[in-house]
Amino acid sequence: MQEGRRRRWFTQPAARRASVTSPSSKPSSDLGVKPLNSAGILRRADQAILAGLVVLGGLAAAFWWVSCGGLRGGIARWEELEPREARFLVDVNAADWPELRQLPEIGETLARRIVEHREEQGSFRRPEDLMKVHGIGPKTVDLLRPFLDPESWPADSPADAPDAPASPGVE
Repeated sequence: MQEGRRRRWFTQPAARRASVTSPSSKPSSDLGVKPLNSAGILRRADQAILAGLVVLGGLAAAFWWVSCGGLRGGIARWEELEPREARFLVDVNAADWPELRQLPEIGETLARRIVEHREEQGSFRRPEDLMKVHGIGPKTVDLLRPFLDPESWPADSPADAPDAPASPGVE
């Protein structure tokens, strides 16, 4: 390289690049292509703004850490947490068929039948009312019982518990 000349970072000389693309192409100097200069990617003002944003992000993270109890050791340690049971409960009087589809032994067709029956006949008053839907029998109701939300039954419906007192006069 000759002394005093700036080194340009082109992959090909402009004249060669112009001849490769098409005969009517202009040289890169006419197209406004400038040599790559890695020292000037961001202007000084842009660098200051970026630095400010990084500092603000760091301060926000530090504030979050302190507010969550980081100084007191209040941030949860996953190894020390007690396992919790997640329960999937369905309100058969409000659920759409895709939600009912998640229940055991309930496919799309049966889920749609449940919704259709509910829309035509009204709310189910107790789990056994599901047996009125074509395709659901006592075994299916017993399978579904742990997944049915007990709070979804109307307040005036009979108790669902097996040890519920019998009606007066019935033994």
